[in-house]
Amino acid sequence: MSQTDIEIVDAGGLVKISGTVEHITYQNDDNGFCICDICNDKDEIITVLGSVPYPMVGDYYIFYGRWTHNAKYGRQFKAEQFEKSLSSDKAAILKYLSSRAIKGIGARMAQRIVAEFGEDTFDVIENHPDWLADIKGISLKKAQEISADFKEKAGMRSAMMYFGEFFGPTLSVRIFKKWGSGAVDIAKNNPYRLCDEIDGIGFEKADEMARKIGFPEDSADRLKSGTVYILKHNAAQNGHTCLPRETLAKLSAQMMGTTEEYADEIISQLIKEKRLYSMLCNSKSYIFDEYTYNCEKTVAAKLTQLDKICIPVNITDVYAFLAKEEMQNGISYADQQRNAIAKAMTSGVLILTGGPGTGKTTVVKALLDIFKSMGFKVALAAPTGRAAKRLSESTQCEAKTVHRLLEMAYSADDATAGEGEKHSEFMRNEDNHLEENVVIVDEVSMIDVYLMNALVKAIKPGARLILIGDVDQLPSVGAGDVLRDLIDCERFSVVRLVEIFRQAQSSLIVTNSHEINLGNMPSLDVKDNDFFFLPRPDSEIAATISDLCRNRLPKAYGSEFADGIQVISPSRRGVAGTDSLNHLLQQALNPPSAQKAEYRHREITYRVGDKVMQIRNNYDLEWEKDDTVGYGIFNGDIGIIEAIDRAEQVMHIRFDDRTVLYDLSMLDDITQAFAITVHKSQGSEYPTVIIPMYSAPPMLLTRNLLYTAVTRAQKMVILVGNSDIVRRMVENDCQALRYTGLYYRLKA
Repeated sequence: MSQTDIEIVDAGGLVKISGTVEHITYQNDDNGFCICDICNDKDEIITVLGSVPYPMVGDYYIFYGRWTHNAKYGRQFKAEQFEKSLSSDKAAILKYLSSRAIKGIGARMAQRIVAEFGEDTFDVIENHPDWLADIKGISLKKAQEISADFKEKAGMRSAMMYFGEFFGPTLSVRIFKKWGSGAVDIAKNNPYRLCDEIDGIGFEKADEMARKIGFPEDSADRLKSGTVYILKHNAAQNGHTCLPRETLAKLSAQMMGTTEEYADEIISQLIKEKRLYSMLCNSKSYIFDEYTYNCEKTVAAKLTQLDKICIPVNITDVYAFLAKEEMQNGISYADQQRNAIAKAMTSGVLILTGGPGTGKTTVVKALLDIFKSMGFKVALAAPTGRAAKRLSESTQCEAKTVHRLLEMAYSADDATAGEGEKHSEFMRNEDNHLEENVVIVDEVSMIDVYLMNALVKAIKPGARLILIGDVDQLPSVGAGDVLRDLIDCERFSVVRLVEIFRQAQSSLIVTNSHEINLGNMPSLDVKDNDFFFLPRPDSEIAATISDLCRNRLPKAYGSEFADGIQVISPSRRGVAGTDSLNHLLQQALNPPSAQKAEYRHREITYRVGDKVMQIRNNYDLEWEKDDTVGYGIFNGDIGIIEAIDRAEQVMHIRFDDRTVLYDLSMLDDITQAFAITVHKSQGSEYPTVIIPMYSAPPMLLTRNLLYTAVTRAQKMVILVGNSDIVRRMVENDCQALRYTGLYYRLKA
């Protein structure tokens, strides 16, 4: 291409080219990425790749972008922006229709139509479809179908062009699928419906669009959506299922630039519209969004029902089962364990809590034997794949994730779905109960109110539910504080195991974790056990951790040892936060290489071989395992990047034995995981855990955060840093306040 064909159109050096689409090599309908060949006015063929949704042969485009060179395919043009139109030239119209872009029109039919209507063909198809019925082979019904398909594609192109400016191709596709050809008008009339009804569009994005199109900032629609957003944001980020009414009004007024009085009036309107709900908790009004309100209501009602109607085992039979179990297994249960087993058999709902080494697994194994001897069907579950795998290994019985137990599947074209959309749902629910008589769930401290809602709805009346977890760990990442609320309400049987058994007493991981939980300093000076402390100033912590991971530990214990190391930091920020550690550890453990593809997203360069973590639940992601296909990758799942295909804009990530294809537009859902935060480590265990002890934000230097981090380790803990930080964390028993209504519902 000559220099005369290149036009610099902005300070960023974007190049402008134009031409008609001749051939489409690749097209991804989900995110709009395509690779196509265009022919310019000099009859030169140019390969264009980028986010160009729904191109058709014959479409005329103006592209703005940059030239790139592909080692295999040569020179290509990477489009960053585009303009398009349907040509009025007869030859271009014929080419477009002959490409079967419109349902019901093939090459021969296209020739007849263009021969009859010429340059007016598109106007006839869109506005006078009955005229098409004069063409041989086209009935009036078929003419109407052709027109409808043409209008739909025109509406799709219009929506993609309009929304692409604000949200990009992936979300633009989602908007069109939801609202169809009326999408642009709906959004212009009330842009805040986007954040209310379209998954992936938050209030800020809708608000930004509203400002750009001149939507009134003081409109009730804006204030209502913003108020609902504050509740949902606090649920997602801070774990609150509700907020005090005055707090919500104050936050809403600050964010919307209005008065607290008007914000409170908006809350009243939302309650009247049943978009928000109010509940008195300890004589104070708390406000919930509709879904969260109903989740807590269901959890409270269903747990109460399960506990009430379950038929208890006769206490004499309980003691007989215990005696038989002890005799067969040559074991003598401690009093607390006997109490837990008895309560599980005589209660509809049992909550079993306790720290490491206190015998929770022993109780579970006994219950499995006893319930199976009674002819009961038992289900074992945990919130994450790692936790379920660990439960299976410790009990020698199959354990599933809660999602798999509830048979997560997909529904398409339901009342809430746009055409072609699929939505995840649990097939086991209030209309299709689980068959098991007993459901045992481990790591319940991780379960938020939404997953607990799905679980309890699926348990059949009369079945037993046994919930196991360590209440002293951090609460769930998602909304609620379910385990603590269920214990504190004093409504259900609760057994707390506190005795450390002899076989666990030799482990400093176990004994130190209990010391931490009691507010005592752990032993930091032992050199020949499984818990080590390396004193370092803040400035040397990161380098020491890098050296441990790359050199010292693999050299001392073998190269395979490195695969089991997980660095867990209190914070993302600071000299030893996950942001800086991930950058340093990537350079040390997976440096750049000509043989390893890379892709930069925001501030992170992802590389083949990187350890990454999914940071939000995504029920829609499809994974492959051997010859099977399943759905769902969840918050906290860790994988390895196996391939990056820049041409097709995808990344292959392996999570244990499951392989997932990520679109590169989805990278906000993952992050590097050489180092992770304590919150993200919940529910998982790792052979070796390294924890930096540095001057992180005071709100994160807490006892339960340190306790949670230490209890993630199976074989070795290494603290690196300042012993004064360890002391500060042990002495700081503060816990972040979570507003929830479940406790009050159960106490009522």
